[in-house]
Amino acid sequence: KWCKRQNSGLLLLSTNDKTIKLWKIQEKKAKIISTDVNGGIYGPGRPVLKVPKVTKGDTIVHSVPRRVFANAHAYHVNSISLNSDGETYISSDDLRVNMWNLNYSDQSFNIVDIKPANMEDLTEVITSAEFHPHHCSIFMYSSSRGSVKLSDMRASALCDHHAKVFEEEEDPGSKSFFSEIIASISDVKFSRDGRYILSRDYMTLKIWDLNMENKPVKIVNIHEPLRAKLCDLYENDCIFDKFECSFSHDGNHMVTGSYNDFFHVYDRNGRTDVWLEASKAPKNKKTASSKGKSLVSRMKKGKSGDEPCLDNLDYARKVLHVAWHPTQNFVAVSAQNSLYLYSGS
Repeated sequence: KWCKRQNSGLLLLSTNDKTIKLWKIQEKKAKIISTDVNGGIYGPGRPVLKVPKVTKGDTIVHSVPRRVFANAHAYHVNSISLNSDGETYISSDDLRVNMWNLNYSDQSFNIVDIKPANMEDLTEVITSAEFHPHHCSIFMYSSSRGSVKLSDMRASALCDHHAKVFEEEEDPGSKSFFSEIIASISDVKFSRDGRYILSRDYMTLKIWDLNMENKPVKIVNIHEPLRAKLCDLYENDCIFDKFECSFSHDGNHMVTGSYNDFFHVYDRNGRTDVWLEASKAPKNKKTASSKGKSLVSRMKKGKSGDEPCLDNLDYARKVLHVAWHPTQNFVAVSAQNSLYLYSGS
């Protein structure tokens, strides 16, 4: 996550499994030390002493860790989010959400703790957390049971009791062994104006209005045709893949990933699905009017070179990480070992 810019350098907040680091990134001239100099210091009966010469070379990008935030999470960190005040941020793992100050690395405050007294009573874990883009006291976190909980730190220092919960009731007739797995939310994002919430589970994208908790205002089906293949996906662990999502800078579009190195860009009403293959030489590119249905649901077998065949999806090639530029039409997509940047008009 990029921090607010304070000077010519940039501050980047990153995390691995349990340690968070604040990096300072800046451009600087490389210093080159040369011993090939003309002349030197002479002495009677002594060899020439060559004095090294320092010259400036090309401009390079230099990064150094400013602070290390460690020893606050017992489980793997799944998300970090910067506050709108520019001074604090939150980090979440399976059972806790902690709040930090960027200037102090030796202490953090626990603001959500769902760990039960007996771990056998554990029914859900935290999957993601994010601060509201404008209100520094409001944040949300998602769970493996398919709910998004909104909390306000003004109500309590420990936000065990959420202010709102966004959750869609499941149809009892469609419940199966895989229901809880595919309902787990892998990522949540606020829109730039803070009015809407975008959540991604294995099968769908959902848009929630902060003023309506009982159901999402829009559901976009992404992997619905894969419902018949859930047994195979469970056996190869692909059903546990965590796909990210993101709103566009104006809130009118959203992006998320899929298999075969595809990523999808939808309009907020879910009527248009633009999918692209994240590759240097993409074989597939398509724009379609989906009318609320995913393009994948209309894949036709044996139509190579046009729409990909559902039976030939390569589950090892997947786009899990996506991000939309905060002010421009640029999308960053991570596929395999490469990072791709796409721009749109």
